Amino acid sequence: MTEQLQFHEPVEGTVNPAAGETAKADGMALAEANTSTEWADACAAAIEKLARRGTEFQAADLIAEGLVDEPDSPNRWGPAFLRAAAAGVIEARGYAKSKRVTVHSSICRTWQGTAAYRNASAA
Repeated sequence: MTEQLQFHEPVEGTVNPAAGETAKADGMALAEANTSTEWADACAAAIEKLARRGTEFQAADLIAEGLVDEPDSPNRWGPAFLRAAAAGVIEARGYAKSKRVTVHSSICRTWQGTAAYRNASAA
């Protein structure tokens, strides 16, 4: 029989959720600051279009439908989707295998247009 090694307390310096969130926010801000306005605007419009449908989608769907080109860096996606979520356009729905061949079916977040956004868009 084998037992899993258990640490009763986190090892000092190995787990710092606050530092992780700070690093994530810093990285997102850097990615957003270096994103072209043209791509950001096209991506926002593409997200809004799919959000109005009310079905779940992921970044690959925007490209597959020809609504936006692949960004110069995959780091551009996160800020674009989080900006739309903060604006109430979309909400996270879950996770699925990515449809993008280049990422070998890794897990990515799926999104859906919020009911409030869909209702406002229909009016």
